[in-house]
Amino acid sequence: MFQNLSEKPIADVQLEQAEKWKEEHLLEKCVTTREGGPAFVFYEGPPTANGRPGIHHVMARTLKDSVCRYKTMQGFRVKRKAGWDTHGLPVEIEVEKQLHMSCKQDIEKYGIAQFNEKCKESVFVYEGLWRQMTERMGFLIDMDHPYITLDNNYIESCWWIIKEFFKAGLIYEGHKILPYCPRCGTGLASHEVAQGYKEVKVLTLIAKFKRVGVDEYFLAWTTTPWTLAANVALTVGADIDYVKVKTHDDVPGAPGQILYVAKVLADKVIGHEKYDILEEMKGSTLEYIEYEQLMPFVETDPDKKAFYVTVGDYVTVEDGTGIVHTAPAFGEDDYKTGRRYGLPVIQPVDEDGLYTTTPWAGHFVMEEGLDVEIIKYLAENNKLFSKEKLIHNYPHCWRCSTSLIYYAKPSWYIEMTKLRDDLVKSNNQVNWFPEFVGEKRFGNWLEEVKDWAISRNRYWGTPIPIWRCECGHLECIGSRQELADKAVEKISTDIELHRPYVDDVHLFCPECGKTMDRIPEVMDCWFDSGAMPFAQWHYPFENKEIFDTELFPADFICEGIDQTRGWFYSLIAISTFLKKQAPYRNVLVNDLILDKDGKKMSKTRGNTVDPFEMFDKYGADATRWYLLYVSPAWSPTRFDEEGLQEVNSKFFGTLRNVYNFFVLYSNQDSIDPRSMFVEYQNRPELDRWIISKYNQLAMDVNAEMDRYDHMKSVRKIQDFVSEDLSNWYIRRARRRFYSQDLTEDKKSVYCTTYEVLVGICRLAAPFAPFIADEIFTNLTGEESVHISFFPHGDETLIDKDVEARMDLVRDLVALGRGTREKERIKVRQPLKEIKVDGKYQELISDLTPLIKEELNVKEVVFEKNLGEYMNFTLKPNFKVAGPALGSKIKSFGAALASQKDPAALAGSLEINDTVMVTVEGDELEITKEFVEVRIEAKEGFAVAMENNIFTILDTTLTPELINEGLARELISKVQQMRKLKDFEMMDRIKIYLEADSDVSKAVQIHNDYIMSETLAVEILPGSGLPEADLNGHKTGIDVVKI
Repeated sequence: MFQNLSEKPIADVQLEQAEKWKEEHLLEKCVTTREGGPAFVFYEGPPTANGRPGIHHVMARTLKDSVCRYKTMQGFRVKRKAGWDTHGLPVEIEVEKQLHMSCKQDIEKYGIAQFNEKCKESVFVYEGLWRQMTERMGFLIDMDHPYITLDNNYIESCWWIIKEFFKAGLIYEGHKILPYCPRCGTGLASHEVAQGYKEVKVLTLIAKFKRVGVDEYFLAWTTTPWTLAANVALTVGADIDYVKVKTHDDVPGAPGQILYVAKVLADKVIGHEKYDILEEMKGSTLEYIEYEQLMPFVETDPDKKAFYVTVGDYVTVEDGTGIVHTAPAFGEDDYKTGRRYGLPVIQPVDEDGLYTTTPWAGHFVMEEGLDVEIIKYLAENNKLFSKEKLIHNYPHCWRCSTSLIYYAKPSWYIEMTKLRDDLVKSNNQVNWFPEFVGEKRFGNWLEEVKDWAISRNRYWGTPIPIWRCECGHLECIGSRQELADKAVEKISTDIELHRPYVDDVHLFCPECGKTMDRIPEVMDCWFDSGAMPFAQWHYPFENKEIFDTELFPADFICEGIDQTRGWFYSLIAISTFLKKQAPYRNVLVNDLILDKDGKKMSKTRGNTVDPFEMFDKYGADATRWYLLYVSPAWSPTRFDEEGLQEVNSKFFGTLRNVYNFFVLYSNQDSIDPRSMFVEYQNRPELDRWIISKYNQLAMDVNAEMDRYDHMKSVRKIQDFVSEDLSNWYIRRARRRFYSQDLTEDKKSVYCTTYEVLVGICRLAAPFAPFIADEIFTNLTGEESVHISFFPHGDETLIDKDVEARMDLVRDLVALGRGTREKERIKVRQPLKEIKVDGKYQELISDLTPLIKEELNVKEVVFEKNLGEYMNFTLKPNFKVAGPALGSKIKSFGAALASQKDPAALAGSLEINDTVMVTVEGDELEITKEFVEVRIEAKEGFAVAMENNIFTILDTTLTPELINEGLARELISKVQQMRKLKDFEMMDRIKIYLEADSDVSKAVQIHNDYIMSETLAVEILPGSGLPEADLNGHKTGIDVVKI
């Protein structure tokens, strides 16, 4: 006896299954049962557990889990180690909020040790919720032994990696212009900046810089008015053409004044015919011309000359004025120009982003309304030419959303520019899905790679293990043992490797003998996550002997598109240096989850989706399946709950129905298909057809999953279950289950259905692990589908001739059903005949009984000349053909109208998509979009066509056909009433009728047929019965069990 599927709420069923998997150590068995098989290495990207998991996490984890389950079922040993990213500013910011802090000084006042302890506690606030989500969605991963970036072993491995960089001479301290977050009080690396761009509206302006000694002005444009107080130079392009002009008196901002501007921008900046050109010159001739300080609030170094024109190769004439305002304190190009010319650096802004010496001292430079105050100042002092609002992308801190400022600060760097060629080479070894991410987005990024700013002026992170002496000597520590050996103080190797504990450790300087202090910075937390291939195994202190054979590199990783310049980069940066190769072989990149309208999900919009709510309502299987089904993983996925409901019904509802049908009859007949077998060549054609289809499906799914195309995999499985298995095979084979005797035919239908159901469980297991396991274990008695093997498909059981025959029949039936629907003729109403193309007679003539039954027609006629029953009309599709053909459109219409065989032309278009048509003596290639094909059937017939397959249905209803239709309609109503009254399948009944003469006549003619189909012993007259509509005849009907 096969068990029925559980009738408990779906959430309860799946919770019990997840608990059972834990109790039975399923994850461990997935590895131990593959002992001796090849390893498939998977790296889990570590989430931060101080935030709630969302639906986008379900998407990424579904992709990961399905690949790991698929590879396990293929025979690979797939170890799955979870991880937690525990360091960094997001954690600090969360704790600052809890403690009502607003700046770094608050932290130091509170105490670094206490603050970091709070950080450590906070990172696991939502760990339980993450574990719950992981288990509920069926993500099989080891959460009991995760790698944790705050762990001493993990940090020690990071220290070893840093020392390797240090020994190679790739770590240096530099004073560069860095993107800087004044809220967080630290700089950002270039890959971090790339994650935080936002579209903002800013007030831009063109300022007038007065030339020294003459009444002439240089025009310079800026989108950051707050940087003007730090201006020390103007920069032009050496080979750009500039003009000296005199404006007309009606030019606002500079009436009748002499201005300098790039020639090609003069009209745009000043106005067409609003000026007269006095002189033209190359930018190089303007070099060293002096001008007056725009905002005389900050004194410059008297030993350094300022306020003159410089030349730079980064100046363009795409926008602005062609003259660039230069403030070395706030721009990388400006800083480099300043270094070349020996310009002073004016710094009127402190580390909190507040002005110091300007009239706006104490104000945040990005404060709303400050730009207006600056503009007022310039206007009052005749230094403003124009202002304009502009929408553009501006970098914000990815952690706290504060606008970044570019700030000259000392920072520690890894010299990644020296590894650029190696990085590109490593990336070329990687298979990216989709390819364009690796080739374009990521590949271009690596080709332009910048040195990695690895230091952060913060508290909660991996301390950089560099000690400095006042004599300038640096020491880098690569292990706890080395620290204990070199420390001035007596310390244990168990020392906590966080601030402030390591800050209290000092070394003796080997150069001068003085005491060395650790530099105060901590590591960029992306370094932590990028080190995980090594640090998760405490390499090289442990696992060194198996590292390169079993643990590195990863065969597969998967994260969101935002990680191309985050985790994907930090991984390849570290591994390329240490191992001269990429740390991953295959990378699947998933895109964003959007709401149903295509908008980004956010709490403020109120359009987020709670994954737990979806699990409760529909179960994890349906949620997972829908996320995979709706679009390719690498395209933005629109989440629409109605779509989830549809998937739940179409696939999971259908799968359950097929299983329940099979179990009902196999239990009723006490048949166990495992105890019998019918040779495939001896099975009926319908069985061989579904077996062929199934094996082709298995081969297709393997091919799709080997290229990480989850969408095509689940869509193919769903189409097979819904259309091939349920809507055709089970429906066509249903009566074979009803047979009383255990014939070879009945054995065949049971064996075939069983084999296909078990196979579908295996195919669906990586994507829908819960229901696949429940059905599989019920059917086979085996422990779990997840330690069984994935079907590869048996080519010897694929019969394309059988498929072609049955698929043609299905197409003909679909066309016939569509015609019935269009003509509003119910399927229960018999029709005389359907005409199909005579060329199919040899192929499917023996399958005509099937067509007759499906379409409820008396005959299938193979007609050699279908054209006798329909007329083709070909006309131009003017919307498409008109713009393409222009003046030839009328001639094209005439050419179509004069076709001798319009049906042949329409058929060629349907098959080939294009045909050649002679228009005005020229041969033109015409696509099917150019032509409107209209097919009209002759009187008494209805025609349908698709893919050049035609059906012609005889729609004439004779009295005999009408009577049979009424009988069939009555049978349908009686069966519905049996079901509503909960009669058993084999219960005998009496039928009571209150009918008009037409219905009574039909019942009299088909009395025996009606009774046999409904298990009625007699049909009796009645009165006051529940009324039903039989093809327009109001009829009283009731049934009574006897």
